[in-house]
Amino acid sequence: MRVIRKVLKQLLKSRPRNPLNNDRQPADQQPALSMDLNENLQDLNAIYANCSDVVMHDFLIAGKTKALLVYIEGLSNLEMIDQHVLAPLMQESAADNSNTNSILQSRISVSSRKNVKTFAEAIEQISNGNPVLLVDQQREGIALGLAKWEKRGVEEPVAESVIRGPREGFTETLGVNTSLLRRKIKSPALKMKSIKVGRYTQTEVVIAYIEGLAASALIEEVENRIGRIDMDGILESGYIEEMIEDSPYSPFPQLLSTERPDVATGSLLEGRVVILVDGTPFVLVAPTTLASLLHSPEDYYQRFLISTLIRWLRYLFFLISLIVPSAYVAILTYHQEMIPTTLLISVAKSREEIPFPAIVEAFLMEVTFEALREAGVRLPKQVGAAVSIVGALVIGQAATSAGLVSAPMVMVVAMTGIASFMIPHYTVGIALRMLRFPIMILAGILGLLGLMLGVIIIVIHLCTLRSFGVPYLSPLAPRNGRDLKDVLFRAPLWKLDTRPRLTGEGNTHRQAPGQKPNPTKGGD
Repeated sequence: MRVIRKVLKQLLKSRPRNPLNNDRQPADQQPALSMDLNENLQDLNAIYANCSDVVMHDFLIAGKTKALLVYIEGLSNLEMIDQHVLAPLMQESAADNSNTNSILQSRISVSSRKNVKTFAEAIEQISNGNPVLLVDQQREGIALGLAKWEKRGVEEPVAESVIRGPREGFTETLGVNTSLLRRKIKSPALKMKSIKVGRYTQTEVVIAYIEGLAASALIEEVENRIGRIDMDGILESGYIEEMIEDSPYSPFPQLLSTERPDVATGSLLEGRVVILVDGTPFVLVAPTTLASLLHSPEDYYQRFLISTLIRWLRYLFFLISLIVPSAYVAILTYHQEMIPTTLLISVAKSREEIPFPAIVEAFLMEVTFEALREAGVRLPKQVGAAVSIVGALVIGQAATSAGLVSAPMVMVVAMTGIASFMIPHYTVGIALRMLRFPIMILAGILGLLGLMLGVIIIVIHLCTLRSFGVPYLSPLAPRNGRDLKDVLFRAPLWKLDTRPRLTGEGNTHRQAPGQKPNPTKGGD
């Protein structure tokens, strides 16, 4: 029982094994497997007590040596176990009876195998779906790479619609996600470091980067921040994001979350680091900036003139989503002289029976619109969109007819909602939706002065915000003229010859000079 308690304490109460920080417990302090198979079986039965899905199959190797195969039903490939492990080992052969090691080497036709010396190593392999073979009078066990469980196939990303580009998205299986990156970046310079996080879940987290492009200080900082995480479990990449971001109280996301392999690949080629978490299709990109969060992958898949026009439109509606309701409240409450006379008369006529001031009216409509939007997200896809659209139309019309809100306010809130949908990344849209309410309060109290005060506070906050040491507003603040060609507008691809200065370290040029198309004329 002393060995069992020590194993459980090491597995469940101590920090998870962290190969990046080399804080693994020394091998001589870990409970080692016994040469007596009966003792190992007794200890494993106690560790896996009340675990009906754990199979401990005892048999004889070549009809002579006792052996034990331990695996978890549903995580291991039973067909491969029967065909390549049990059937060959259980065959009796006089030529092999004298040497058990030679039988294990010659008869097990499994290419992936690993020796395990301690209970902790054996349990780790079993939990990953790899059966562990223990043989009597053998101090080491053999972990066989026969893991297999149900997994979702590669499908089109759900949270990020694809207009033009690859229609494949990450899945919940870490091995599939890493292979998607390897398919796009075939160079051995693509490095992937693995780390286990979570005392109970032992979730595998992979840090991917391109050696020679990503700054060494950035890689080290990402490793250190993830290595400091000590919690019961990691169920989604959002756990990692919240534990490693620079400013946890900021409403703005400091890591880019995506389920598109092409977005992750583009970030790697810019010298950024990608964090993949087992069990979720969403990967994290660090560092990120506000400009990166406002860019869409399709900006680079279509002609630069169209991309630049759409990018400017996106910037415009980014501002509309943040300040238009507050501006409407401020002008209608304190600055009526700014409204043209004809429009002012029309607005006053529509508001003559409204019992609430403009600030209450705006809050009422904004809260209702946000509730409808969240209801549409939570409902099944078949009815979610219909409920959101029909609900907004019905409630807006009913509220206007009942005299609770005015028609101009309904139009302003609807335009604001549409503007928030133009932002490519969902997390930035949520931040704007949160900030819209305090700015409306300031506008309702101080008018345009309150609106400008709120905007100034947000700008100051953005100027002080960092993502792994990178200024959030770069390359605008601090200004970097070389990188502005991919922020204020989308320059042609043959002009995007350099990587962002704050991420690319070893190799600043991503393409050869003189790539501008210069086709020869006919007859030359």
